[in-house]
Formats: sequence, C-alpha cells, structure tokens
Amino acid sequence: MAWVKPFKGLRPPKDLVERVECRPYDVLSSEEARIEAGDNEMSLYHVIRPEIDFPEGTDEYASCVYEKGAENFAKFQRNGWLVEDAKPMYYIYAQTMNGRTQHGIVLGASVKDYMDGIIKKHELTRHEKEEDRMKHIRITDANIEPVFLAYPDNAALASLIDRYARGEPEYDFVAPIDGFRHRFWLVDDEADIDAITKEFAAIPALYIADGHHRTAAAALVGQEKALAHGGTHPEAEYNYFMAVCFPASELTILDYNRVVKDLGCYTSDEFLQALEKDFEVTCMGGSAYKPAEPHEFSLYLDEKWYRLRVLPGRFDENDPIDVLDVTISSRLILDELLGIKDLRRDKRIDFVGGLRGLDELKRRCDSGEMKMALALYPVSMQQIMDIADCGKIMPPKATWFEPKLRSGLVIHKLS
Repeated sequence: MAWVKPFKGLRPPKDLVERVECRPYDVLSSEEARIEAGDNEMSLYHVIRPEIDFPEGTDEYASCVYEKGAENFAKFQRNGWLVEDAKPMYYIYAQTMNGRTQHGIVLGASVKDYMDGIIKKHELTRHEKEEDRMKHIRITDANIEPVFLAYPDNAALASLIDRYARGEPEYDFVAPIDGFRHRFWLVDDEADIDAITKEFAAIPALYIADGHHRTAAAALVGQEKALAHGGTHPEAEYNYFMAVCFPASELTILDYNRVVKDLGCYTSDEFLQALEKDFEVTCMGGSAYKPAEPHEFSLYLDEKWYRLRVLPGRFDENDPIDVLDVTISSRLILDELLGIKDLRRDKRIDFVGGLRGLDELKRRCDSGEMKMALALYPVSMQQIMDIADCGKIMPPKATWFEPKLRSGLVIHKLS
C-alpha cells in the first residue's frame, strides 16, 4: 500500500503565479534560464537556477550558488511571493497539451515507500546528479520542485478529481514557452482529504514516471533527517517528499530519438546493406516518415528517410527489456554496427525528445552536425510498469514525458 499525506503548501498568490512559475531546472541550460527569467525578480529560476544571479560562466555547482538559492528562497517568502497555506491539503493539477488533459494529485509521498520499493523506479541514477539535488534540498530545507509519479487507474480518485475539475481553479494559465495550459485546485475539504489518503492506501505501488534523480535525492535527504532525529517523528514532513501522481492511462509518452555523428567504418551504402541483416529496409524518399507501430524505426540518412522493420527472431518476446524498441535499436544498430556501447557517455550520440519532431532530426543532419538520425516508436506506460514490477531497469534515454510539470505552483517545506 502507498502511504501519502496532505501538506501545507507554500504557493504564490493567485495574481503572481505567472510571474513565479517556470520550467523544471533540468530541462534547460543556465543560459536559457537566464534569458527566460530576464528582469523578472519573482521567477523561480532565481531559486532553482541561482547561478543566473552570478556572472556568466559561474560554476552552477559552486557552494555560493546553492547558498544564493537558499537566500532567494527566503526572500520569496519574506516578500510574500510565496505564502504558506493555513492547513495541510492535497492539490489537483491539470495539464492540457494539444487538446488532451491529464489530472494529477499533488501530495506528500513516503520516503519509506521509496526505500521499500513501493514507489518503483525504472531507471538508474547517477551519484553526481543525486548529490546536486540533495545539496539543494538540504540548503533550502524544502522540495522546491515535485517529482512525477503514476498510479494504476482508480475509479474513486477519478470521480473526486472530476468533481474538482468542474469547479473554478485557483490557477489557470497558458505557459508562454510551449502554449500548454495549466490549472490547479485546492483540496481542503476534510472528507475529500481522508478519501484520497484512504484510496492511495489501497494502491499496491506507485511508479516514477519522470524525475528519478529528484526522487532519490528527496528520499535520501528525508532519510538523513529521520536518522538525525532518531526516527521519533514518523509524521514529520521530512518523511515525505512532494510528488504529482497521475493515473497511468492519462499519461503521454513521446518518442525519444537518436542522432549520431558518424557511421564508423561504413559508407552510407555499406551501412544500409549491413542493416538488412536484421531489418527490412525500405526507402521512403524525402518526405519525413514516423514509425507507425512497435518494432518499426525511421532512419534519416543523406537527406532520405528509410523505414526499418525488425525481422523475426531478432529479440525475445518474453523478455520485457529485450522487446523494447530502444533495446533492439541499441543492440542491433548502435552497438553491433556502430560500436556505440555506452549511451550515457559516448560523445558520438545525442538524444532528441519527440516534442521537437522529425524536423529537428532532419535539421541536425542536414546541417552537417550529425550524420544519421533514428526515430523510435514510443514506449508505453504499461511497459514501464511491467518492467518496474519485475525489478528491472530500462535502457538509458528510453522515455520522454510531456507536458513537463511547471515549477513554482506549490512547494513542500520539510520543517
């Protein structure tokens, strides 16, 4: 069962939310954050990307940068740009992208559930990225940004969410950077709070959709604080971290595509011929071609698109990892043909989220920056849950969730 709790959110006043809110820290560079913040002193980038308050080129991992983030966080509260709610509550957060809406519940997720595997992961994390977020959480004593979780569909929660979604939201705005709509409701009715807590207590597992490093960092800091207090305060805020939980069926996973700098020892013709060992290769000409089903890939090479269909017997249909298109393409194309074995560190490869579309793949190849692009059919949420349930880990760069959660709508203080 999943233990969740309401919390006293720290939020911007209604008339300031669009000045405070911003994109998550990890989807943009320091320079992009500097540009987006501009002269807006209320932008949360001053808290989550505090290096923008220093000269360009300042190390974003310098101790003075973390200290500036904490200083700015205190300033936001002192100036009334962030105000704590009077009572613990849950929140409902709706995102609309391209006419499709997903509704999540903002809550305190249990550190113990993460440590015990009730909150399940499907990706490996890197220590240096965990440590960065841990430093930020320690110095601000807060979960400034939420993690993104999924839960199996639940009729009672769906009914409650629908009731709130028909009412007037606390926040309602369209983000200028992407045109997606964001709405936010307060769940402060005690009966509804109890109902949410009870329904989650009957859910066997939650799944990390996006934000594995933030989740690990939040849980590890929470565990540190619990140990420092001798574990004597089980309801303390540090035993929980802020998450937005969405029903699995509502989530949109986009393709996460690859661009490669060179073909190794192959000419283009030799590479296409080598692919025929494991794929049916069809030239689609100059018109962009998007994979239409699992085990179908799009290749862009020398200003032409090709459809690749994997031949029978090239993967184990009973293995939840081997059946993934990201695994098939990594093993049969990137590794065996091109010698790219470490997707996280090899400088010959880069990754392009599906929201940028096939045009971005074409642009990067036509510019001469990259030689070849490979577009994949997206992973399904059910595949992610099945893999997590098996205790297995997906290959790197396998999922791209959209829309991203906006930061600054609500913050969870740890004390």
